[in-house]
Amino acid sequence: MKKILIVDDMMVSLMMTENMLADHYKTFCASSPAEAMQIYRQELPDMVLSDLRMPGMSGYELQIQLQEEYHEVIPFMFMTADHSEETESKGFDNGAMDFIRKPFRPDVLLRRVANILQTVDQIKSLKKNASTDQLTGLLNKASSQIELTKLCKKALGALMMIDLDSFKLVNDIHGHAMGDQVLINFADILRSAVRPTDILGRLGGDEFVAFCQGIHDEQSIAAKSKFINERIVDAAKRLMGEDMNIPLGASIGCVFVPMNGTDFADLYQKADKALYGVKQNGKHGYGIFTEDEGESEISELANLDQVEMILNERNADEGAFVLPFESFRTVYRFLKRTRGIYGKTTCLVVFSLVRHKDGAANLKDAAEQFASVLHTTFRAGDVITQNGNNQFFALLTNADAYFNVKSAVQRVSDNWDKMEACRYFTFNHEWKVLDS
Repeated sequence: MKKILIVDDMMVSLMMTENMLADHYKTFCASSPAEAMQIYRQELPDMVLSDLRMPGMSGYELQIQLQEEYHEVIPFMFMTADHSEETESKGFDNGAMDFIRKPFRPDVLLRRVANILQTVDQIKSLKKNASTDQLTGLLNKASSQIELTKLCKKALGALMMIDLDSFKLVNDIHGHAMGDQVLINFADILRSAVRPTDILGRLGGDEFVAFCQGIHDEQSIAAKSKFINERIVDAAKRLMGEDMNIPLGASIGCVFVPMNGTDFADLYQKADKALYGVKQNGKHGYGIFTEDEGESEISELANLDQVEMILNERNADEGAFVLPFESFRTVYRFLKRTRGIYGKTTCLVVFSLVRHKDGAANLKDAAEQFASVLHTTFRAGDVITQNGNNQFFALLTNADAYFNVKSAVQRVSDNWDKMEACRYFTFNHEWKVLDS
């Protein structure tokens, strides 16, 4: 229920006004501006309905003093028996949202109050939309920077840069819709790891920022790191299945404020250095910035099982190993280097989708279907990636021992013919032996 503070030095008028509003709003009554200020600080009402002329302090002065104290516009409506247009004009110049002249009817008062509260809600909604990341509901990059710049100047706490490790694999393997769900769940996990009064924002992509007030010890950061890393794996398995083995986790770079400064831009760089140290030492942990040569102190060391989990970026199911382009290129270079050592033949095959019939099917849908065909057609030892909108690369390992490229392509063709998009798209291919 919305809260309204009613201020009037005339007790009869105060009680009558409260009686008109009490059935619709939670009301608080003050018979003086001093009492009104005390009640406002305790209750933080949604609006103030104040008499204009009162002893000691006018309604205008009450409004100005509260707004200076809280550094924000406070919704005020004034009650007055003065019919002067100059009085009304001055009130609007000072930021009043409305005037109502005494004596007033209950229905008129209720309608005026409802209009003000509706306007206030609309303004709050517009401000929230302008400052909020639409996907996660966290502060967006611009708003995070504004809030953190102010907070770092005056608060004691921990500024943390938080990266969601291996997130790109979710988009590459499961699609962007699933990626969005993972980000939404990760944002909820971060909310659970901090208090409602802490600042939490999304800087973009898989990068997040948090400021936890009052925290200045490593033990608290370690506990948050453990909590976040455990929860994101649970959430990912819930979304993508128990056989999900993408090594999702969180890397956290932390800097303590004000021990390491009060300028947000400088603190951001220090937290980022700490984060880089975590990334270089296995991810899924946290680093605390220290002034010693600007390096981070890595505070979590992975054991052998954790190392295996970190390195285990592969598909557990049957079918080809799906990789982003950069990872595919690394595998290609490795196989190129070792082609003469193991005596195995590897073939590079390039597939290109081509539209052969106009229709409703679009290239994006066709590419997703074709990627699925390649993944299920080839073996676990083969590697595939997508290049651009309509091209795919495949590395067929041990090709001479199991099947030649011709039979592999024929299997792709047979499986593609079962897909809806084959009615509108066909594919071309060319290939070569890696060591030729």
